[in-house]
Amino acid sequence: MKAAVLHEVSKPLEIEDVSISKPQAREVLIRTVAAGICHSDLHFQNGSYPYFLPTILGHESAGVVEAVGSDVTYVKPGDHVITCLSAFCGHCEYCLTGRMALCQEPELQRGMGEEPRLSQNGKPIAQFLNLSSFAECMLVHEHALAKIRDDMPLDRAALIGCGVTTGVGAVIHTARVEPGATVAVIGCGGVGLSCINGAELAGAGRIIAIDTIASKLELAKKFGATDVVNASESDPVEMVRELTQGGVHYSFEAIGLKVTTEQAWKMIRAGGTATVIGMIPVGTQIEIHGPELLREKRLQGSSMGSNRFRVDMPRFVDFYLAGKLHLDDMISGHMELHSVNDGFTQLETGEVARNVVMFE
Repeated sequence: MKAAVLHEVSKPLEIEDVSISKPQAREVLIRTVAAGICHSDLHFQNGSYPYFLPTILGHESAGVVEAVGSDVTYVKPGDHVITCLSAFCGHCEYCLTGRMALCQEPELQRGMGEEPRLSQNGKPIAQFLNLSSFAECMLVHEHALAKIRDDMPLDRAALIGCGVTTGVGAVIHTARVEPGATVAVIGCGGVGLSCINGAELAGAGRIIAIDTIASKLELAKKFGATDVVNASESDPVEMVRELTQGGVHYSFEAIGLKVTTEQAWKMIRAGGTATVIGMIPVGTQIEIHGPELLREKRLQGSSMGSNRFRVDMPRFVDFYLAGKLHLDDMISGHMELHSVNDGFTQLETGEVARNVVMFE
């Protein structure tokens, strides 16, 4: 099969022939139909987060089941599925206490003595985040996918695999925003827009979108933003505190930077919660003013929106088909696999929400 292989950090992905194994007992072979190009892929491509190389990037995807292992009962060939990097074992402490997004049990991958799922010229290729979506097929554990209805467009479904689940989930699961609350979202890429959409679904009374690119702020209004702040023109903390007369109940950082994380903390009121969704580079230290903790302010992280993706993703599909999730506006463009590096370049400029690689 064809796949986009990362051999060296900060080098372009190479479109090459790769071998894929056959499904073992609890594995599913998926024909990839669509894969979103997420900023998280860029973090691994540029070395902000180290990973085993070579690897095939991509983790936001949807496709059709081609074959299943002997013990798989959840899906069958022909089923439409969304993949999720939050693969779960179902029996560890995290899974049993309802925090499945934190599961990292090694049984979800093949063991050292087994044939690798992915290989090239007889040498193993590391599977990226249980998935490796920038390839014509994926071979995954059955607990890395969710079955969805057949009438859902798979390019839209792919976005649910990461960005939507992360952004909406951070609002409804991690922060638990209540109706009428005030919300600020820093960063209007795919995850930030989903966070804004999630705040609208949760019934937030005021949703303030913050970015430095005017076109993305205009797009944020389509997702539910009631106010926008251009951080290149004014201090976002001062603007948010002025708009809300003291700060928001909930802020969300959807970029992954020290400065914006600290801004998210500063723009919440007493008793407020700042939630970090973005992938802050390894080694970064965040500074907050300690005495403010006495005002019951809280800074917390969110892993993939604290999801229960087997439940969440089919519901998000229903939301989209009912007109409640604005996925059509999130897609900046479609491209073929050989153009994936162009998609990475566009991510770096910050001008796009999501490009989607199409395999059909």
